Amino acid sequence: MPRLKVTQVRSKVGNPPDQRNTLRSLGLKRIGDVVVKEDRPEIRGMVYAVRHLIAVEEVE
Repeated sequence: MPRLKVTQVRSKVGNPPDQRNTLRSLGLKRIGDVVVKEDRPEIRGMVYAVRHLIAVEEVE
């Protein structure tokens, strides 16, 4: 199954609480944090909600 490499590139400060909680649910705490998640619809939805704060790559 494909995986997504998600990197936080912008600060969560000044964003609504739901976006801050979404970053936390993805496992991102600070700028530069990287997590690898399975490419599932739930994860894609979370990525879409905070797309302006993160960078995403597909990895094998």
